[in-house]
Amino acid sequence: MTLLMGAVAYDPKVVTIWNGFRSWLQNRGLSFDFVLYSHYERQVEDLAAGKIHAAWNSPLAWLRAQRLADANGRQLTPLVMRDTDRNLTSVIIVRADSPYEKVADLEGATVGVGAVDSPQATLIPCSFLREAGLVPGENLTVRRFDVGVGLHGDHIGGERDAARALLAGEIEAAAIIDMNHLLFGKEGTLPPGSTRVLAQTPAYDHCNLSVVDDAPQDEVRKLGQLLLSMSYTDPEVRPLFDLEGLTAWHEGRSSGYAMLDAAVREQAFYDAEGRVTAREYRP
Repeated sequence: MTLLMGAVAYDPKVVTIWNGFRSWLQNRGLSFDFVLYSHYERQVEDLAAGKIHAAWNSPLAWLRAQRLADANGRQLTPLVMRDTDRNLTSVIIVRADSPYEKVADLEGATVGVGAVDSPQATLIPCSFLREAGLVPGENLTVRRFDVGVGLHGDHIGGERDAARALLAGEIEAAAIIDMNHLLFGKEGTLPPGSTRVLAQTPAYDHCNLSVVDDAPQDEVRKLGQLLLSMSYTDPEVRPLFDLEGLTAWHEGRSSGYAMLDAAVREQAFYDAEGRVTAREYRP
């Protein structure tokens, strides 16, 4: 039986990555294929309905898939995740010459965030700011940069636009994932020394390869074993790993999503049955 996985085409490289992984897996005896989706919501619905066996899910997609599965008496398992999906943080950055010294100083300021559905640049940072006493619409203005809506923040254009707006003086602070703070420095979006980190969230996990309970178990087991056996020293694997942003696969875990889950409930993004309840979200 062919194990069928869903992946969201947030970038053309997704085709290259999963074509390469498919060939590698098939050459080792696993019948594996993938289908592409234009956004996560359709992929999640198909996964929870059993139309696909597995999905490469964003953290937000994982939480919705769990809700949908639970509502239908099904179960999902996070099979594997990248080494780079573990223990990530988001940061609130300000211009280097700004007067702000702590999060509370942002009262009355405007903070730029990513797309409405970005876990790392919108949902988690807004929850983090709210916990610090800064409530959007009350004593804080949040300016969203909605780029690639439906891609759950995988398209980082919104974060990049927020960073540019910060440098231009249009906003007083910006929320981005820590790794993009480094990336934007390397690519020149944020010149060295132009910004500083005002605050950092606790750690959380990002994507995982989610598997539905009625997927063919022998194939699922073999997929997990093969992915975990992949080595960065393998010349066939290394370019794919570089494109996908990892150096090793690790066993999946569900323990790193509590902060995002709290943000989803707090901001009424999905309801308990997995319905989309965010009023401004149209993937």
